[in-house]
Amino acid sequence: MRSALWLLALFGIAVAVALVAGNNQAVVTLFWPPHRIDISFNLLVLLLAGLFTLLYVALRASSAVFSLPAEARRWRAQQKERAMYAAFMDALSHLMAGRFIRAAKLAQNAITQEKSLSQLARTSSDVSSYNAARATQLRLLAHLLAAESAQSLQNRALREEHLQQALESSNHRIAQETRDGVQLRAARWALDDRDPNGALELLGQLPQGVARRTLALRTRLKATRQARQTPQALDTARLLAKHRAFSPGAAQSIVRGLALELLGGAHDPAQLQTAWASLDAAERAMPELVVHAASRLMALHGDADLARSWLLQVWEPVMQPRSEISDNLRVKLIHVLEQGLDSIDAAWLARIEAAQQQRPRDANLQYLAGMACLKRQLWGKAQQLLSQAAMALQDAGLHRNAWRALALLAEQREDPVSAAQAYKRAAEV
Repeated sequence: MRSALWLLALFGIAVAVALVAGNNQAVVTLFWPPHRIDISFNLLVLLLAGLFTLLYVALRASSAVFSLPAEARRWRAQQKERAMYAAFMDALSHLMAGRFIRAAKLAQNAITQEKSLSQLARTSSDVSSYNAARATQLRLLAHLLAAESAQSLQNRALREEHLQQALESSNHRIAQETRDGVQLRAARWALDDRDPNGALELLGQLPQGVARRTLALRTRLKATRQARQTPQALDTARLLAKHRAFSPGAAQSIVRGLALELLGGAHDPAQLQTAWASLDAAERAMPELVVHAASRLMALHGDADLARSWLLQVWEPVMQPRSEISDNLRVKLIHVLEQGLDSIDAAWLARIEAAQQQRPRDANLQYLAGMACLKRQLWGKAQQLLSQAAMALQDAGLHRNAWRALALLAEQREDPVSAAQAYKRAAEV
């Protein structure tokens, strides 16, 4: 279609020229004393058009001749730029393939090409295609590749050299994102070197927005766990769970593990209560944390009433017939309550008795109820419950304690034979 339109336009121009120039009788007279030249107007137009074309061609030719040095410089800069990008891509490919020595050499080659190109751009204004910001970004990435290769080769001196050169580069807006990535990667290298404090220092230098990204938070979580900074690790894990960086099950498991570590790190009842108060409401409702906190408080000779008040919120869920609570947690709960039987109140005795009656075949509850009766000097009932529990208990500690309690009851009845047999059974567990 376009060719047809051009053809029609050409025919129109030809017709117009024929109409104007065909009947044009004008004559142009040129006086050059003592000469006189008469030429037709059409010929003059043709001569002027030819002269203009000749001058235009001559100017373009001279311009092309004088621009040859600039074109040569641009060509050299283009070749250096292509070599720079080729070396960078080859370095990345070799790094991914595990050829770290070649990757380091090619990354260094890319850095050398970039320096040469930047010097050429500063000394020559003809290299207009040079982008300083992008070149800075590529230099940062090349240093990062070289440092990554050195880290894989366990060459820490070379890694630190390239890392410092990368961090000392320009803070241009485009290169700033790459700089943040270099710092994050350096923090992960510090973790590989078992230097959590160095990793935390690098993470602390990041802008606030970058420090709250998922990758930065994951690195901070690993660093705080390596540094045994459990409260900070727990706060970071909560942020990651809030950002959905983990699946719900994994997030709950990580938070629970850190909370257990926080509670286990308390060395006196006051520290334990402070650690317990620092937990969220959802965390304080986890049965594992409640039982562990109560067990830790009893181990530190804390307030038994406070421990039982913590256990009260999980007693009913743990004792449900179809509860998903593990048997190990139930056994641990029995151990905790057993340690405070000397000061247990009537309300807790009623709860234990009601739970034992609801689950009469539960050996753990039989054991706990029997030990409570033993503490209250209800010898007959204690004898009955502990005898039934001793035959079915699966936990070695409870099993041994049950036989020892039966031995004490036998001694109370002045039955040395039964007491000796009970002690023998306790020793065999």
